[in-house]
Amino acid sequence: MAKVDLTLSNEEFYERYGHKKTVAFYTLGCKVNQYETEVMAELFKKAGYEVVDFNEKADVYVINTCTVTNRSDMKSRQEIRKARKKNPDALVVAVGCYVQVSPEEAFSLPEVDIAIGTKNKDKIVELVEEFTQKNQKLSVVNNIMTQKEYEEFGVTAYTERTRAYIKIQDGCNQYCTYCIIPYARGPVRSRDPKKVLDEVKRFADSGYKEIVLTGIHIASYGKDLKNIGLLDIIKMIHEIDGIKRIRLSSIEPTFLTEEFVKEIANLPKMCRHYHVSLQSGCDETLKRMGRRYTTKEYKSVIDRLREYIKDVAITTDVMVGFPGETEEEFLKTYKFVEEICFSKMHVFKYSRRKGTRAYNFPNQVANHIKEDRSKKLIELSNRCEYKFMESFIGKTLEVLFEQPVKNMEGYVEGLTDNYLSIAVKGDIKLLRNEIFPVKIKEIKDNFLIGEIEGI
Repeated sequence: MAKVDLTLSNEEFYERYGHKKTVAFYTLGCKVNQYETEVMAELFKKAGYEVVDFNEKADVYVINTCTVTNRSDMKSRQEIRKARKKNPDALVVAVGCYVQVSPEEAFSLPEVDIAIGTKNKDKIVELVEEFTQKNQKLSVVNNIMTQKEYEEFGVTAYTERTRAYIKIQDGCNQYCTYCIIPYARGPVRSRDPKKVLDEVKRFADSGYKEIVLTGIHIASYGKDLKNIGLLDIIKMIHEIDGIKRIRLSSIEPTFLTEEFVKEIANLPKMCRHYHVSLQSGCDETLKRMGRRYTTKEYKSVIDRLREYIKDVAITTDVMVGFPGETEEEFLKTYKFVEEICFSKMHVFKYSRRKGTRAYNFPNQVANHIKEDRSKKLIELSNRCEYKFMESFIGKTLEVLFEQPVKNMEGYVEGLTDNYLSIAVKGDIKLLRNEIFPVKIKEIKDNFLIGEIEGI
């Protein structure tokens, strides 16, 4: 149990304990979690807390958990235990998807003082104070499956990034047979477009040049609202002065119709990068997964993107070892992704999740086979990524610079709109959050090395 009184004002707290109230965060999982951690950090700052690094001693530790795989659950528990070891007197809060899906397990961890599911993160500061007053463990996990409205939970200020993530929706209605996320996040809920636009304008006024639209299933944006969809909100954001780039975090292939692709191809602020989830390049496997497209349909989507958008980067997720995946099925996937040659693939091994339909599927694949298949696809991904990078040597690309390059002294890195990592010699103070044209010279250490033109 926490040994400090967190209900005190910051002045009273400092007088009693000799330091300001401090909070540290650890975030697992997706971009949505990262966004929500930013919001929670802001709530604590407004309450007088100083945000410190997770490796430092803090009065409150918040672990924003993930449950997408068994490994995610394990990692969530590990970080919860680490927090308690860092400061035995601290208050430890576990929030998010792992807590939502396994509330009793999370609450039973001796290190956890407060357990919050995927709802009520906006009340985290009040819950910390309530715990301090009652000095007893709290569990706040609601039935997310009955949640019908989007829980407004927005950021008003970023401090460290040059790209601002904006969450526009929550939940998923797809119910793929392997996926636990609909049970962690509930049904589709879309954010009020006015709230989205207000947040974008705040970021534009603060000097941010790139907006990344994120959510659990952003293609579903607007399905629960009237007369609006993803394309509509993109067009509205496109009109906001100051924003130079709009990037989508991930999108389902079935949403990328010819009409949609034609429209976005004519929006100059849209980043030429689309993360189009595949999961498998074999129709039989896709059917068992509950995916709603065939490989032929998927291929036509990729061809469409490449036809209308020059030098587009297409990234994807591919799962190996799904129940019943034979060697023949895996080879179909291998040949399919080899033919497409994505600019990057996130390859991951199927993880059996209780509560999903695939948990009870027959013919579960052995771990050593998953490992072997994973290695083969990662090697293929690396070759395709290099080929994509190589095609830009000698070209000039617009780069939004972000931070110094680790292990490359004097170099600054940034991203192109088509998701290429570029490094140049330069001063981070002059380059950060600025867009400059860069002439590409060579490939080194997974970067395209170039020189800024015109300065």
